[in-house]
Amino acid sequence: MSDPVVTRFAPSPTGFLHIGGARTALFNWLFARGRGGKFLLRIEDTDRARSTPEATAAILQGLSWLGLNHDGDVISQFEGAARHAEVARQLLAEGKAYKCFSTQDEIAAFREEARAQGKSTLYRSPWRDADPSTHPDAPYVIRIKAPQDGTTVIRDEVQGDVTIRNDQLDDMILLRADGTPVYMLAVVVDDHDMGVTHVIRGDDHLNNAARQMMIYDAMGWQVPVWAHIPLIHGPDGKKLSKRHGALGAQEYQAMGYPAAGMRNYLARLGWSHGDDEFFTDAQALDWFDLGGIGKSPARFDLKKLENLSGQHIAVSDDAALRQEIQAYLAAARQAPLTSDQAKHLEAAMYCLKDRARTFPELLEKAHFVLTSRPIVPDEKAAKALNSVSHGILAELTPQLQNASWTRDDLEATLNSFAEAQETKFGKLAGPLRAALAGRAVTPSVFDMMLVLGREETLNRLKDASG
Repeated sequence: MSDPVVTRFAPSPTGFLHIGGARTALFNWLFARGRGGKFLLRIEDTDRARSTPEATAAILQGLSWLGLNHDGDVISQFEGAARHAEVARQLLAEGKAYKCFSTQDEIAAFREEARAQGKSTLYRSPWRDADPSTHPDAPYVIRIKAPQDGTTVIRDEVQGDVTIRNDQLDDMILLRADGTPVYMLAVVVDDHDMGVTHVIRGDDHLNNAARQMMIYDAMGWQVPVWAHIPLIHGPDGKKLSKRHGALGAQEYQAMGYPAAGMRNYLARLGWSHGDDEFFTDAQALDWFDLGGIGKSPARFDLKKLENLSGQHIAVSDDAALRQEIQAYLAAARQAPLTSDQAKHLEAAMYCLKDRARTFPELLEKAHFVLTSRPIVPDEKAAKALNSVSHGILAELTPQLQNASWTRDDLEATLNSFAEAQETKFGKLAGPLRAALAGRAVTPSVFDMMLVLGREETLNRLKDASG
């Protein structure tokens, strides 16, 4: 039996949960959940100057909206500082690390001279093999003893084997002169202590893997499975940035994209399963594997996101959709639906969700059931209400009073009325839409009548014919 899969998402709380981070979290979540494993969350808050509680809250809210639930408590990297320092001191005691008394000025002077001579600026500390009896009474950092010959091979599930010459690796600092651990050490200790089996992260961390492996090897710890995923690019092929309109996950919620559509879209950004574009969470959990991740950067495409979002809205459960729309309104800082509006919206959902790509589009189509009398038509709809259409609506109203309120009977009544008026039903549709919804673009007239019911329909027609 192999060990259960444990993945982690480890964002820095210096801003919102951006799309690249959301996709990394999703890949980790899918890989762990699809194998009955654990998905852990660690906040890498060691940069005290830039880490904020607001950013942490935004990350947690973004993950919550996306439905990426984590196991156990959220882990703070900063709170593990004593444990990280303990590992550095253990390596020092075992002779796998050393005290380096070189000052910043000495290191800077060495690098300046190396650059001037066209030599490598990789700093080789003179204290690596110094006799402890020669150590001054001065501040020092603890550096790891990097291997100086041979190669380090990063066996990566996405990038393949990546070989790095060990003479390219410096004796990385583990503990600063003030006793605080560096990020590289903290990451390795946390991943080991959390039991992380697979590190799935952006390929901008690929070079870090070789340096982090030095710590794993020195401690005799199992190296996790690496999977470094390509970054996301904008439509122009350059790294996705604010210039492309890159937004935080919550902003996509506030724009009205359903979480299921966003999960589907993010999964397809850099991962594929055959030619499948649209898939459910259950299918994604069943299919997702590291072998399906491509080596090339994915391109963010808003039109594809809209298309997938529309497909997910169309197949969503009506009650779940109503709840998610309430959450969208809160995220967009709009007034919530009243209990009556929510009830009517759910009843109308069958004729609203087929062609809506976002919640604002769906709510615009739902205007007829969310508004109340008197109906105030917008500019386009008002053009369909003239003296001729007023007369037609006035004649139609009594005929509808006697119709049985079924789709077939309503269709028959309206078609025969159009015939009697020597016109086509299409000519009646504009005034009816304006009277019932105050909009020119709506669900079908028959659907609106069925959802509104006889009394409300007749009252709206009477108002419009007056």
